[in-house]
Amino acid sequence: MSRAEPEPAAGTGSPELLSRTALGVFRLNGQFLSVAEELAAPAGLTAAWWQVLGAVLPAPLPVSGIAREMGITRQSVQRIADLLVERGLAAYEPNPAHRRAKLLAPTEEGRAAIHEITPGHAALARRLTDELGAEGFAETVRVLERLSRAMDALGSRPG
Repeated sequence: MSRAEPEPAAGTGSPELLSRTALGVFRLNGQFLSVAEELAAPAGLTAAWWQVLGAVLPAPLPVSGIAREMGITRQSVQRIADLLVERGLAAYEPNPAHRRAKLLAPTEEGRAAIHEITPGHAALARRLTDELGAEGFAETVRVLERLSRAMDALGSRPG
């Protein structure tokens, strides 16, 4: 820890640990959003547009699936998806599993915009690896993924 704060006892269910975790995640989210805005801007994207386009790079998804994957509201994703389609960066495709819930897929222009971000993204990954060490970076990812799975298991609701 960077601060001279005592470590709460493990297994105590400490509200302090939850508060510190939440504050740390909120700060980290802000830091990532700031960096993402800087990386995405030269490609003509925002961090939110990059997030939604990135979710559908591997395969087209319905808006509700993107929202679940990203942990954001369906309405937010819908607004962004509509803007991406309007700007030619994504397109709606028929969904064989559901007539009304179309799939969002990146267009070639959308893929090109994401490709433009790749060098800056890779440079940041190298800098973080240098700062944390390869194993430290991998462990950070494992801990964050584990925390996310635990929140999913709890339904992300208090009490």
